[in-house]
This record gives sequence, C-alpha cells and structure tokens, in this order.
Amino acid sequence: MSQLIDKLKQASQAIPQPIGFRAVHPVSQQPALLLIARLAKTDAVADYLTGADGGLLYIRKSSEIKALQEASKAVPEIPLGAWLRDSAQTEIEEIVKSGCDFIIFPADKTTLALPKNETVGRILEIEASLSNGLLIAINELTVDGVVVTGKSTEGDFLTWHHLMLYQHFTALLTKPLLVPVPSNVTASELQSLWEVGVDGVIIDAEAGKLAELRAAIDKLTFPQRKRRTTEALIPRVGPQMIVEEEEEEEEEEEEE
Repeated sequence: MSQLIDKLKQASQAIPQPIGFRAVHPVSQQPALLLIARLAKTDAVADYLTGADGGLLYIRKSSEIKALQEASKAVPEIPLGAWLRDSAQTEIEEIVKSGCDFIIFPADKTTLALPKNETVGRILEIEASLSNGLLIAINELTVDGVVVTGKSTEGDFLTWHHLMLYQHFTALLTKPLLVPVPSNVTASELQSLWEVGVDGVIIDAEAGKLAELRAAIDKLTFPQRKRRTTEALIPRVGPQMIVEEEEEEEEEEEEE
C-alpha cells in the first residue's frame, strides 16, 4: 500500500475511548494532521521536506517524471507523489511506473484507463462546486482520498468560508480529505481544519518552514473525531415507520 495513504487512513480513523475511570493514554505517536509539501523544484529537496509527511510535484511533461524519480531517491523515507496536470495525461502509465507513492489526478480530465498499481495511492482532485450527489458517489469509487480545489479554496489566508466548505465536504465523504492551504498558515488554523474533518493539507515547500510548523503542531492537542458516515444523510423507510404512520392515520379517523 502507498505510505501516504496508510498515514491518511490512520489519521482519519476514530480511536475508541476506554470505558471506566482509567487514565487515557495516546495510542499512536503519528501526527494527527498530515503536512504534504508541494515542491516547486527538486534541488536540495531534503531541506524543503524536513517536517513533512509527504512531498508532491506537478507533472506536466516527461522530464518532470525523471525529476520526481531523483527526488524520491534523495529522500526515500518520505513518500513523494505526482500531481497530474493537463499535458501529462498521455504520460500516466509512465508516471505510475516511475516509483511514485501516490498520484493526484483531476476527475474531469483523467481517463478511466488509469493503470492500477497496489503500491500507488489514487487521490481524486475535484472542484469545490461539485454537487452533493456526486460527492456521495465518490464514496463508492476505487480511490483512496480526495483533494478539493477551485476558486473557493484559493486565497492568501483561511476564512470562515473555508471551514464551512470543508465541514460540508467531510459530512458527505467517507474518504480522507486533503485541502490546499496558504504558506502563512498557523498551527492553530490547522487545528481548526482538523476539527472540521480535514485529514491533511498541501502547502508550498519552503526551506525550514515545515519543520517549524511541525514543531508547533506537535504542541497542540487534537480532539478525537467521530468516525465518518453518510448514513444520517440518507432517509430510510422501514416496517416500524410504516406501522407508526398507519396508527397515526387510524387515530385521526377515529377523532373525526
């Protein structure tokens, strides 16, 4: 399995609380919120990825696939992925075979012939304007996670609208959710994203920046989250509901 997807699943799973009066001890030392660094270049990649849980490189042409391979060798302990752009669609098979840990691909531009590889995670890129019905449909697709992009997610700072938007997505999705954040994001803002259900953030890599942010995050206390489910959003009609409705109708007729 993809290393990054494995981390995402660990982060998104709810940890059951013990029953009784025993003290609660942390179950895992894994960071609650994942930091994924978006690389603008692959020179001195180790400096830019210090503190990150994963790295990401835009792939537009074949030469960038080679750069991704070289970066992966430089930091074998950090999973690196490819973010497919329009012109890279013809290079999908080569990218999957490149040894990358995961791939982010746009839902509306990527062919269904995307090669399957058990060791490469598949993360679906969707627009923030996607309808509720299509969001719920994603839960049944063979993808490992979701990235939300679009004008609603852009900006130099996080707003309350971002929180509302991401809360809406996590209420409908059972897949781990990744979102882009500005480079000046603070640890407390990342904690707010975690509280509405975000599992990981994508941030532009800057030398030393992620290490500082990771140190600040490690000092925070992340609250437990409920396990994701969409059952509450789907009305169900069972035999008991039908019986109750019939009894109510009979009572109304007797009163008349």
